[in-house]
Amino acid sequence: MVDRSGGTSLARLGLVEPWAEPTLEKLGWWADENPAPGAEEIMWALARSPDPHLALRTVERLADAAPQWSTIDTELRADIGLRARLFALTGSSTALGDHLVTHPDRWALLADGPDRNDPPPDLARRTANLLRAVGADPDAPLAGAPGGSVATLTGAEAVAALRTAYRDELLGLAAADLAAVGDASLPVMEVDDVACQLADLALAALRACLAVAVAEFDPGPDARFTVIAMGKTGGCELNYVSDVDVVFVAEPADQTATRIASRMMRVAGEACFEVDANLRPEGRQGALVRTLEGHESYYRRWAKTWEFQALLKARPAAGDPQLGQAYLDTVSPMVWKAAERDDFVPDVQAMRRRVEEHVRPDHAERELKLGRGGLRDVEFAVQLLQLVHGRTDEEIRSPSTLTALEALARRGYIGRDDGANLAASYRFLRLLEHRLQLQRMRRTHLLPAEDDVEALRWLARAARLRHDGRRDVVGVLLDEWHRNARRVRRLHEKLFYRPLLESVSRLPADAVRMSAEAATARLAALGWASPEGALNHLRALTSGVSRAAQIQHTLLPVLLEDLADSPDPDRGLLSYRKVSEALAQTPWYLRLLRDEGAVAQRLMRLLGTSLLVPDLLVRAPEVLRLLASPTAGRPDELTRDPADVAASLRTTVGRQLGMTSAVGTARSLRRHELLRVACADLLGLLSVEAVCEALSSVWCAVLAATLDAAVKERSAEGPAPARLAVIGMGRLGGAELGYGSDADVLFVCDPVEGVDDSAAVRWATQVVESVRRGLGSPSPDPALVVDADLRPEGRQGPLVRTLRSYREYYARWAEVWEAQALLRARPIAGDADLGKRFVELVDPIRYPADGLPAASVTEIRRIKARVDVERLPRGADRSTHTKLGLGGLADVEWTAQLLQLQHAGDLPELRTTSTLEALREAAHAGLLTDDDVAALTAGWTIATRARNAVMLVKGKPGDQLPRSGRELAAVASALGYPPGGDPGVFLDDYRRTTRRSRAVVERVFYGG
Repeated sequence: MVDRSGGTSLARLGLVEPWAEPTLEKLGWWADENPAPGAEEIMWALARSPDPHLALRTVERLADAAPQWSTIDTELRADIGLRARLFALTGSSTALGDHLVTHPDRWALLADGPDRNDPPPDLARRTANLLRAVGADPDAPLAGAPGGSVATLTGAEAVAALRTAYRDELLGLAAADLAAVGDASLPVMEVDDVACQLADLALAALRACLAVAVAEFDPGPDARFTVIAMGKTGGCELNYVSDVDVVFVAEPADQTATRIASRMMRVAGEACFEVDANLRPEGRQGALVRTLEGHESYYRRWAKTWEFQALLKARPAAGDPQLGQAYLDTVSPMVWKAAERDDFVPDVQAMRRRVEEHVRPDHAERELKLGRGGLRDVEFAVQLLQLVHGRTDEEIRSPSTLTALEALARRGYIGRDDGANLAASYRFLRLLEHRLQLQRMRRTHLLPAEDDVEALRWLARAARLRHDGRRDVVGVLLDEWHRNARRVRRLHEKLFYRPLLESVSRLPADAVRMSAEAATARLAALGWASPEGALNHLRALTSGVSRAAQIQHTLLPVLLEDLADSPDPDRGLLSYRKVSEALAQTPWYLRLLRDEGAVAQRLMRLLGTSLLVPDLLVRAPEVLRLLASPTAGRPDELTRDPADVAASLRTTVGRQLGMTSAVGTARSLRRHELLRVACADLLGLLSVEAVCEALSSVWCAVLAATLDAAVKERSAEGPAPARLAVIGMGRLGGAELGYGSDADVLFVCDPVEGVDDSAAVRWATQVVESVRRGLGSPSPDPALVVDADLRPEGRQGPLVRTLRSYREYYARWAEVWEAQALLRARPIAGDADLGKRFVELVDPIRYPADGLPAASVTEIRRIKARVDVERLPRGADRSTHTKLGLGGLADVEWTAQLLQLQHAGDLPELRTTSTLEALREAAHAGLLTDDDVAALTAGWTIATRARNAVMLVKGKPGDQLPRSGRELAAVASALGYPPGGDPGVFLDDYRRTTRRSRAVVERVFYGG
């Protein structure tokens, strides 16, 4: 030390508390003049402690408690290893510091710490120490085997003795682990060595606990009992503080065996750690102990994929070693066939979701274990690769994550650099986890908050991090944490997909390359039904030496992971190839996917779900730019206001010269908007009402703009002889249009002064035919069908009528079904005043002042029954037919319309073209209960959403839900159900919702 004059020097050593100097003087380590030999070395060792103040307080307590303190003090001055271990330990762990103060004679465990060249303490030595602590013979067979040794201490006495012995072992191991923190010249214990020794210590403790339990419940001379370690204990990679996962096997698995298992778990929980047996067959609901035959029967018949994944780490821990080995011999063949199961991919995906769901949102950025880029990412990736490729390669079957990772790299399943980088990051994350748990011997995986500078500084020093001149030690820690988390996540994505690309790409001769068989196996395991076809797509995308191929090679690992989570990865990859080939000459396409992660992620979800999206995308690629994440203060570009869209469309079309150009522009803009709405719908950004409103608004704008262009073109021949209006009917009139809906309309004209009706109708018909021909011409887009079949006299009647003709027809000939159809009538294009007059004309017809006669009600019910029978396709399932099925669209709409015909004459609030609005107003008027409206609304909503989803998924209109398979899974995913989940849940929800809707229809519409 340079300055012996007091506070300044202590501050340089990190000792700033006012009590530090008196405490140092009391211990004889601080003096203004003539310091004692070795004191300066002690001070520097203390300064290197993660928390010098905590270390000093603990050592002061040790000096007060230890009769042999003078001996300890002498050794500290002379022994660099003891100094480093003592101060690093007491500055890192309050719990172990307390243990040392309680048992001061244990200081010798620190003086005798292992040297770099000494072999680490082995399992046999630790087992003997803990067995002796409970009075069991370490030289006899293990308890649980016939003739095995049992403890002479039982009850609370055994627990107390075992607790002390276990903490002694932990103290010595932690001191050796922390030695390099106290002095950089001492050997560093790798985190995997520490984890393996902790796992061995757990096995030794389990054996001692079993010896106590067997002593308390004698199982008989021939009974056999074994404990199988699972999880991190089985994988020889345990934390300082962790549950120890186990499975119990016994012959016989009787009541005594169950008592032994229960008592062993209680002894371990009170003395050492919690024992968790929930990985046993049937989990918490299953028997605690089973025979070997019982385990085999369960795993052959009932086990899920995640249970075989857990068995990857199984190893005998305590009890009869022969029975333990027999257990492994029984389950191992089943483990390595798990990837062949039909439900392998859904189970793996479900497990991934469960892991992510365990993370609290406010902890996501600090979670070492379960967060993105955390320990689980590494472990899950390694285990999945083992399950896929370990079927034929025994060299990668290690239960240890790091050993398996090294084997995967050595055998070529992942790149060597990737394997080394992932292992380095895994070790770093485990080191932080170990240090956090050591502090108070509590189970935690959460980094301190970024504003907790003192806690972060302590953790950084405990993890052997130092400032680098540019950043202080806290900055170094945070940067290292974020860098390693990002690297883990990136490599997690690469582990599955990069080797697939390497297997189909041109590589240097010395590069690691997967075989085609291995690549096919991995794609099959990750969810591709046709892995050979997927490989062909990858070859096509990455072949050659062009810049596009290089970008694809960079993009595809991430894109494939997103596709693997979609309902149909095969179709998604094919669609991606088609889109990429179609946009090969679009310079910004691949650059956008590369630079905008949200665009690529959203696109894969869309392509893996929908056939309509890629069909439209190749002709409207500009919509891709709208998939970018919204910026601060700006809404998502996918959710534009329908009124703004309609106004922009009409303005753009209105600038065109000539009908052909106007129609082409209108169709192009409609394609753009159809794709935009479809993307927003599939991404969950729009409600079903907003989707219907947007689609209806686009259709109306297209009709209005095209009609304006047609009138403008005809005006070149002279002034228009008539005013013309388009009346929206059906779902168009109700603003409830779907992706595949036709545009139901009526055309009405009114001659200008001096023009007779026939000339006006002739001119108007020519304009309408021009519009219909233009919009209806062949196109790969969804059809633009302008359907006028709801006009008077149907297809046999004139296409266009004058307003007077409509008045005469409805006055003389209108039937009840026509009044019902007019409930949806609203002007959507053409002359606004004429449209208003048409509405005034039909209001008395659709809203009869005296209500609906009983005979008309009966007629409506008769027509509805006939429609249900005659129009339902042969073989259709009425429980899942969205339009004509029970409780579906027709049921709800006819019910609402019947109420309007009966009551809208007296209740003006019922005069709406919207089905849902009519239902809400019927409830306000007391015609329906709130429960009735909720049931009908739910039925209409789920049927509309499902009908739209069928169009999105299949790329063509359809009213029947798929019965099973990937199309059903895609429909469920499009409706917001979890990807990879059981689509049967959606079908159950659909049937349940429509059954409730149908019950209301039966009562309200049919009068049941």
